[in-house]
Formats: sequence, structure tokens, C-alpha cells
Amino acid sequence: MKFTSTEEKLKERIKELTCLYEISKIISQSDSVNKGVLEEIILSIKRAWRYNDDTIVEIQILEHTLSTSKIKEQTVFQTCSIQITNKYAGFIKIHYPQAKYAENDFLEDEQKLLTTIAFEIGNFIEKHQILNETALLNRTIERLDRLNLLGEMTAGIAHELNSPLGNILGFAELIKSNATDPKIISDVSIIINAAIFSREIVKKLLFFSCEIPQQLKLQELQPIINFVLAFLKPNFQKKDIKSEVLISDNAIMANVDSVQITQVLFNLFLNALYASPKKSTIKIEVQSTSENILITIADQGSGIHDDIKQKIFDPFFTTKPINEGCGLGLSIVLEIIKKHNGEIVLKNNFPAGTIFIIKLPANQ
Repeated sequence: MKFTSTEEKLKERIKELTCLYEISKIISQSDSVNKGVLEEIILSIKRAWRYNDDTIVEIQILEHTLSTSKIKEQTVFQTCSIQITNKYAGFIKIHYPQAKYAENDFLEDEQKLLTTIAFEIGNFIEKHQILNETALLNRTIERLDRLNLLGEMTAGIAHELNSPLGNILGFAELIKSNATDPKIISDVSIIINAAIFSREIVKKLLFFSCEIPQQLKLQELQPIINFVLAFLKPNFQKKDIKSEVLISDNAIMANVDSVQITQVLFNLFLNALYASPKKSTIKIEVQSTSENILITIADQGSGIHDDIKQKIFDPFFTTKPINEGCGLGLSIVLEIIKKHNGEIVLKNNFPAGTIFIIKLPANQ
């Protein structure tokens, strides 16, 4: 349909330029691609079309599908695809009701405007995807820097602790060799085992600073869990907290480094104890499927807030007071599980608390 006057044509050009200005402003002031931003854009587009009272603007991009009003009848439309990194990512359509309009009621300049808008939206989304990828890369670099620092720290810690641990172990063995009282021999044996285990933990911490080969071995998980619970028995008693162990098959085996997996369980049990109220129960469940071995640790504490769930595995991140934690426990847990080709999943417990699920590859 042609214009009836130069004045009408000028009005349409002004509407189109206004639309481009508004969309440029919306994009420049937005820091993310969201429903609100897209709603502002399609409302601006609606005002720019010649018969805007009957115009319906529809956009489909990413996970969003929006329109200025519900499309209730057959329509005629103009459309343009939205490209992101030269790939189809969605579209914009301008609808008129078919009962009132025909395709030739759309203007050629309106199609050009629609093409320009689609191009700008594609560039807008692509820019933010690049910014997000850059931010993720920066976080990864920051994490690697902190892990390098952790590597230097653990190397120093290993040298500092090996000497006193060696003294504890040596004197404990001397006492045991000279003791005749069965109770003393039993108590000293516990000290010796604890010192040996502590020395092994110090060695395994060094995988943050250099690649120490794992000592993977096919072994039962129940004895490892029992050892950790026995070692932490005073901690459970002090807080009046019970442990409940459910193992579908006592002979469930996994190809693991026993010291590293013990360290994982120590950290998770200690965190559960810290978060749990008195007289509550920490449940440990071990299951086996055709693909995975699942170790579930569920507490009845206050849970982990949604806004920090993405941070809890970061080195040095902690919600504990300064003198109660340095934020290394869960980062070590994550690295160990990764080295076992497994994963760790965080879920909310019901009605309160946290559930950690360790998934290890099933023994083939």
C-alpha cells in the first residue's frame, strides 16, 4: 500500500528512526539478555509499524518466546531470522490480522528495519555470550592462581609436619614395644595408626602442587567408612549426634585410593557435624548401580543457601569463622573425586539440611 502524502511518509520514517534509537538505548543500558529487555524491544518495534494498533510483534530467541499480545486468529506477517555467530538462533515476526490486512500492507522499508533490528539483537546476545565466556575464563584463571598458591602452601606444610609426625610415630612405637599393659598397647596402637594416616594425608595433599600418582586399588568401601566413623566417634559424641549407615551390599567395591577417599569422607563428615544440630542424625548410604557407586551423606543442618552453592568448592571459600576453617576442605574433595573420574552432587535435604552424593565409576 502506497503513502497518500509526503507527510505520512515522513511520519513513518520518524517512527522507524525512533525505534532504532530506543532499541539502541535499551541494548546499551542492559547488562544481560532477559525477558524484561526483550519485552521493551518488542514494544518499541510495535510502535514503529504503520498500523501499530493492529500490530502484534512476536520474538523467539534463546529460551524466550514473547509477543506483544496473544495471537488469536490467522495472520499475515513479516519475519526475519536472528543470527548469533552466523548461526540461526531465533526470529522476529510482525503480524497483522488476515481478516483486515494483506501482505502488501507491509512496507519495504519496514522489512529493512526488521532486518536491522534482528541484526542488532543478534550482536547484543553474541556480545554478552562473549562477556560471560570471558568472565568464566577469568574465574578459571583466578582459580588456577589460587591452586598454585595452595600448591606452594601444601609443599611447605608437608615439610613442616613430617618432622613432628615422625617424632610422634617413633616415640609411640617405642612405648608400644616396652609396654606390657594391654590397655596401653591398645591406646598406643591407635596413636600409631592415626600418625601413619596423618602422614599419608600430608603426602596426598601434594597433588595440588605436583602430580603424585594415585595408588588405585579395588577394595571394599565399608571398612573405609567404618574407619572414618570410628576415628570421628568422639566428635559425634561431643555434639550428641548419631550416625546411620545403610549399605545395600557389604561387599560393594570400588577402584580407589583409600587414603584420598578417606580424606574425602573426613571432610564431608566434619562439615556435616559442624552444620548439624544436637540429637540429629547423619545418614550415610552406599548403593551400587550398573554404572556408578553412590555414596550419600545427608545431614539435618541449616542447609546451604542458593546464592553460595556455586562457590562452596572454590579454594579458600568458607562460611565458618576465621579460626574454624580455611576453606580448603571441599576444594580438596572436588579435586580428589575428579581424579577418580567421578563427580560430587549437592542437593537439599528435606525438611532441612544438605545432601552430598559422591558418584564413582562402578567396577567393570
